[in-house]
This record gives sequence, structure tokens and C-alpha cells, in this order.
Amino acid sequence: MMALWTSRVPLAVMLLLLLLQAARCIDGHKPVIIVHGIFDGPKQFEILSTFIKKAHPDTEVHTISLYNDMESLVPLWEQVEDFRKAIEEIMNKSPEGVHLLCFSQGGLICQAVLSTSPNHNVHTFISLSSPLAGQYGDTDYLKKAFPDCLKEYVYFLCYNKMGQEISICDYWNDPHHRADYLRGNTFLPLLNGEKPHKFIKEWRENFLRIKKMVLIGGPDDGVITPWQSSHYGFYNASEYVVEMKNQEFYKNDTFGLKTLDARGDVSVCVQSGVEHTHWHSNITVFNNCIEKWLI
Repeated sequence: MMALWTSRVPLAVMLLLLLLQAARCIDGHKPVIIVHGIFDGPKQFEILSTFIKKAHPDTEVHTISLYNDMESLVPLWEQVEDFRKAIEEIMNKSPEGVHLLCFSQGGLICQAVLSTSPNHNVHTFISLSSPLAGQYGDTDYLKKAFPDCLKEYVYFLCYNKMGQEISICDYWNDPHHRADYLRGNTFLPLLNGEKPHKFIKEWRENFLRIKKMVLIGGPDDGVITPWQSSHYGFYNASEYVVEMKNQEFYKNDTFGLKTLDARGDVSVCVQSGVEHTHWHSNITVFNNCIEKWLI
């Protein structure tokens, strides 16, 4: 009888280990991929990584080190290509899916990666204070790129072949020069489906593979202009902010935003009192807008 009992111990131990492993797979949190914004890099996201690891200790956090600091001014389609490769490498090792957490300019890069990746397995796309509908404002960030230029004249520089070689021009959206924007901007109008192109249906299908989109921003940002661009709102020709649901790209569902919203899979989080460079180090933002989606 003793011999029979001892012979079954290894089997029992093995079964227990398998059960524990299965529980870990069920309860474990998906990897989080962080994409930085303009003029920064991975070091600015160490606090955010700490927040994530403290809330969910089993989470793998990958902050991609590409186009850091001044290199972030490289044209966005070039950046998208390299970020896509880095993100795909992580996704290929994560069959259970991943979350994308993307800050500022990085939100546009991530949207473009999602739109141009037919086999991505991104579960939640978290856009943290990103100019998703464009940028139009005199800010410190603009002065870094164009030190002696007022916002009224940036379109002269941006809406041509040379200007489109600077990342900020790829999402500069001058509401007073709509025709120039549609003609001369080779990134944002294509990404949001504001002008037709041969990949528009394919990109829409790719984007809709995500399960959830979280849009985070607030009125005290100080950089994203208008701040409602972080929620796909933007100026009309009178510089009155038109909210997301009244934008033509939403009403026409050009890249899938209306469908995603109709599914109940768009979450908007507005947080006051947060300056642009503090979004990723603010514990209140993390607790209120981010943590619950990292499952």
C-alpha cells in the first residue's frame, strides 16, 4: 500500500503543477507595449512602468526604444514601419494578445500600426493625450520644430514634400486651409480616411481587430491643441471645437471609429489638472483611466 501511494506522488505533483500553470494562463495579464511621444523616449516612462508592475506584478512591460528625442521628428510613415516591426516581434511571442499604450505623437503611430497590420493581436489600444484629429496651436513643442513661426503660417512649411519630412507636419491640421491640408498632408488625412485611398477598406478592417480603445485627455494639457483632439474632436473653420461624433470621419465611419463606438468599445476619460508631460507619471490618471483596462 505504501509503495502504491509513493508511486502516485509524482503524478499528483505533476497534475498540481499543470493546474497552477493553467490558472496562471487564465489569470495572467497581457503584455503592455508602450510607444513614446515626440521629443522623449523610454526613460520618460519608467514611472508608468512602475505603476503597471505594482498594480499587476505578472505583467510584461515593453517600452520601445526607437526614434527617441530629436529623432522623433523623422516622418511618421518611416517611424510606423519600424515600430510595426518591433511591435510584431512582441506580439509573435504573445499569442494571448497584447495592450498598446501610446503617448502623444505615439498615439498616431500606434493607430497607423493597427491600421496597416492585418494580423495584429492588440486587445486594447490606449491613447494617452494624442493629437488623433490633428494639431493646431502655438506650443513649446511647435517652437522646438519651428522656432520663428506662428501657427497661422505653419501650413506654408508643412503642406509640401519637404515639410512632410518632419513628423509634426504629418498631423498639422490647419482648419483655415482645409484644401491644402487634404492635398499636401500625406499622413493624417489618409489615416483617418478624410480622403479616399486604395487601402481604406483594408485599413478599416485591420483597425477593427482591436477589442477596446481608450481615449485619454484633458483641458489643462497645454500642448495638444485643441485638447479635444485626444478624443477625435477638432476645430472647424471658426476654431469652434466639433466633437468626435460630429466629425465627418466618424459619421462616415471611414476608419472604423463609429463601428467601434457602436460596439460599446470606445471609452473616453477626461482628467483635469494634468499638463502634457505629466500624463504618464500621474498616479490619478493611471488609477482612473488606465489600470482597469490592463487585464
